[in-house]
Amino acid sequence: MDFSALCSLTFRVPVLSLVLSLVLSPLPALSQSTAFPQALAAAASEDVAIADWYRTTGYQTLWTGAADEARRAALLAAISRAPDHGLPVGRYDAKALIAAFRAATTEGDRGRVEVAMSKAYLAWAHDLTSGALEPATIDKGILREIDVIDPKVLLSRIAAGDPQSVLDWLLPTSPAYLQLMKAKIGLETRIAAGGWGEPVPAASLAPGDSGPAFIALRDRLIVMGYLDATSTATYDRAVEGAVQDFQLNHGLTPDGAAGESTIIELNKSPEERLKSVIVALERERWMDYDRSARQIWVNLPDFKARIIDHGRTVFETRVVIGKNVPDQRSPEFSDLMEHMVINPSWGVPRSIIVKEYLPLLQQNPNAVSHLQVIDGRGRVVPRGSVDFAAYNARNFPFALRQPPSDDNALGLVKFMFPNPYNIYLHDTPSKSLFDKEIRAYSHGCIRVADPFDLAHALLSVQSTEAEAEFDTLLKTGNETTVKLLAPVPVHLVYFTAYPGAHGRIGYRRDIYGRDAALFDALSAAGVELAGVQG
Repeated sequence: MDFSALCSLTFRVPVLSLVLSLVLSPLPALSQSTAFPQALAAAASEDVAIADWYRTTGYQTLWTGAADEARRAALLAAISRAPDHGLPVGRYDAKALIAAFRAATTEGDRGRVEVAMSKAYLAWAHDLTSGALEPATIDKGILREIDVIDPKVLLSRIAAGDPQSVLDWLLPTSPAYLQLMKAKIGLETRIAAGGWGEPVPAASLAPGDSGPAFIALRDRLIVMGYLDATSTATYDRAVEGAVQDFQLNHGLTPDGAAGESTIIELNKSPEERLKSVIVALERERWMDYDRSARQIWVNLPDFKARIIDHGRTVFETRVVIGKNVPDQRSPEFSDLMEHMVINPSWGVPRSIIVKEYLPLLQQNPNAVSHLQVIDGRGRVVPRGSVDFAAYNARNFPFALRQPPSDDNALGLVKFMFPNPYNIYLHDTPSKSLFDKEIRAYSHGCIRVADPFDLAHALLSVQSTEAEAEFDTLLKTGNETTVKLLAPVPVHLVYFTAYPGAHGRIGYRRDIYGRDAALFDALSAAGVELAGVQG
């Protein structure tokens, strides 16, 4: 990805001049004494990777030698742009490193600066390629596996390669990352200019309305870029269209009326949106991968599942996700969809059996009669032979299963990407929930509004008769597994800010509070809201 245009616009000029002055003022050559390697070894002693690197290279310099000017300048220039990435400046702090260089007068000083530069480089490389946070320590529902590049590989690359090319290689490659960076800069500019104006002082507004509250709505829509400049004093068709555009961009029902949820979202400040963008940048750093591959993308706060092929959405459907209660929130992770099951049985998860169904069965052995009682050998057990009252949540030895049917909790098809969390996509007989604006009702799995269409879309790449073959199997009523000849990556993600098809950032509600927790963690790590006056 070409970041040069963006970087040229956002480069920190004071730091740039410091970098140039440092490069243009050559560092004195090191003598042959042992002061430099001794100071370097002492400074690196607590970092095994850095200590091993310098020991195996005979304490050759990466940053402080006469031949290291280009490498030194490239790194200092790169880390000076940490604020543009929403990263914690203090971890790399170009100004502090430059000050240390300028203050260095002895070989011991140079040894300590050498290590400080290597630490800054490794921290920068890690944070750009793996993120600044360890997400699982912040929210147990974030189960993403994050790749970490070996520090020795990073040091070897910067030592042997063109420094600017190596630093560019570290940058996230998704188009969304650059769009989010641009959005961040745009929000910072807007905040510095005074924001989006006064909040709309009304619970709701509708076409035909007028008055001070409408004027505030009109002006806010203009400043936010949803409405062309106008002096209209009435909620007319143009304003209705602008509200509809805003609603579509914020996951709201696009009825053109500024109801309660629309006013709440309209009145959110640019500072709040900036936090969402900063967290989205961090999330992108956790999952930098090839976006050109055919994949299924489920953005939980968007309540949508999409098939994306070569960056283009080729299928989209509404989904229901996990309830916003402990142990039922849908997790975030990536896996491979390998097969689908037509006319599935539902093996009731253990947690649901003991928390919800066992108490009912203890009161009435004939409760939940649509479920079969299954023993440890997979056999159906007559209910009359089981004393449910003799068991508790720890020792209940049976499973519960619902056979295939139109009323099956999984509907008529489920989509499997085997994972240790027992999460999958599936049909549901509860269709009315898809009409709701906020769709968080499941026990964690993803319910799909258009499951047959999703099945057809997935099978169409391996058969020209996908619909007919699917329908034939469906009509048998028998449980049937259909393999996907080419497994499809599935990404369950959680973005409250993300660019749409034309690059405009769409915003969603932080339904599980995960982004608020992540921003607090980033703030604690040193990330600041630029443009916000303290």
